Amino acid sequence: MELKGLRLAVLAAISWPAPPPGYGPWEQIAFNVADGMRKRGLDVTLFATGNSHFDGRLVSVVPVGLNEDPALNAEVFTALHVAELFRRAGEFDLINNHLDWKPLTYALSTQAPPLLTTIHGFSSPQILAAYYAAAQRSFYCSISDADRDPGLDYLATTYNGIDPAQFTFNDRPGQYLAFLGRFHPEKGTHLAIEIARRAGVRLKIAAIPHDEAYFREQVAPHIDGNRVQFLGAVEREARNELLSNALALVHMTTRPERFGLTTVEAMACGTPVLAARMGSMPEIVVDGVTGFLCDGVADAVEKVPRLAALDRRACRAHVERKFSLERMIDRYLGAYATALALRLPALPSEATLAARRHDWWDRPMAYTEIPPKSENLGFS
Repeated sequence: MELKGLRLAVLAAISWPAPPPGYGPWEQIAFNVADGMRKRGLDVTLFATGNSHFDGRLVSVVPVGLNEDPALNAEVFTALHVAELFRRAGEFDLINNHLDWKPLTYALSTQAPPLLTTIHGFSSPQILAAYYAAAQRSFYCSISDADRDPGLDYLATTYNGIDPAQFTFNDRPGQYLAFLGRFHPEKGTHLAIEIARRAGVRLKIAAIPHDEAYFREQVAPHIDGNRVQFLGAVEREARNELLSNALALVHMTTRPERFGLTTVEAMACGTPVLAARMGSMPEIVVDGVTGFLCDGVADAVEKVPRLAALDRRACRAHVERKFSLERMIDRYLGAYATALALRLPALPSEATLAARRHDWWDRPMAYTEIPPKSENLGFS
């Protein structure tokens, strides 16, 4: 199907501008999709914050990212952001939603064009109620084969993609481990600290706030400015410097990773990844080639001495071949063509319906290797 000239609306998250100056994976991918489609000849409108930078048509109802101005009411402006898209839905041939579940509730009651929702992850089991309710209105794309719910049918897996040219390649291994992300138990900063300590290697941490109690109790006491350094939130060139000069990126999450954009960014710099062997990581990291898949802290510590021997050019080549912006755009174009041909999702299969009958609202949020005192923070 020829899609050139297709009127496409891309709905971005609004916690940060698109593209974000630093952390903000949902905004980054929405921007990458919008800009990539614009360059392929589609007529793209990006719904994002007012301080976003997009060479195509930009629509916004909020001047800056919600995380950039604490005075902004996130609930109000998110609702207005979604409502503005559906108010103008008749202007588009297809909508690609990158803003989680809330747009699905609007789509159920509006006459809108085909809707494709990219599922960047489920923050809680109860969110599934919205996805199940809209399953005959919205097509769904997963960002990894591992991050799929059995109660949903998926149109495609559309791996996240980056422009490798924006990341500085370094063919020489550094002397420190790096952690990049946000402070939350599921991202495993405390595990990165433990791995670095036991391996006798320095650790540089760059992260944004999320769980203040977790940071205060399990991260901050270990920051000494020498063996464990905290760089704050790094942006663009500082991020490239951190990643390209590292021995490896530590990505020892405590729950299955949905995708893990920072791992791809690190490999684009030539930096291998120490990753927990769960979730999407076996799809992203080639074990023994672009890093190591690890079964816990002890396993990761044993593999640290082997990191310097890995071919950093292989890390870069892996990203260029599988996780480039162009490969992502190709995947989305295929999904768009299918959605336009079908118009609406097919009826769910019996197996899919059977999966929905389980007590999905009581599913535990599984964490592993969390120190006992994390129980005081409300995590299980």
